[in-house]
Amino acid sequence: MFSLDNREKQYLLDVARRALIAAVEGGQAFEVLAVERHADECAGAFVTLKRRTRLRGCIGQIGTKQSAAQVIAYSARAAALEDPRFDPVRPHELSEIEIELSVLSPPATITPHEIEVGKHGLIVSRGWQRGLLLPQVAPEHRWESSRFLEETCVKAGLERDAWKEPGTLILAFTAEVFSESEIRRDAGFETPKVSESDYSSST
Repeated sequence: MFSLDNREKQYLLDVARRALIAAVEGGQAFEVLAVERHADECAGAFVTLKRRTRLRGCIGQIGTKQSAAQVIAYSARAAALEDPRFDPVRPHELSEIEIELSVLSPPATITPHEIEVGKHGLIVSRGWQRGLLLPQVAPEHRWESSRFLEETCVKAGLERDAWKEPGTLILAFTAEVFSESEIRRDAGFETPKVSESDYSSST
């Protein structure tokens, strides 16, 4: 798994913030012109929006050949306007929105006993059905690996124990997860702790 330094994290958060503002205030897409160092290493990324610590939207892309910045710009707009679980983000909410990014490693097949809660995110698929949950979801809900597998199956629209069936594919990935408040704290600014008990992923 590659590692991003604080400068690179700040760059990606800035891209997400600008894309969010452009989408909410003008309904426009934010075009990324710069190419960051890890462009070829990004297997996907998710943008999670939280308002007053509660989930406000989360969208991402996997299996894309775009750079992390391009994926994040697209996903920030989609999380704000197109997450079917929520109404579109309104301009008056922008100052209260916290952005969290998850930059993903390439997924690989994994056996159930190899899953490490807090380290791995999961993708469960069978036929055209697919569900994805980010690594931070299981610790937030205090799930063990078997429950994590069950909930990922549910996300895919499958039965809870579908992961036990031979035709079900289980993939795992890791993610570099960071937020605006985390970067500000690292820079020496005090910010409120952001926690979330809701799901933090969408497909």
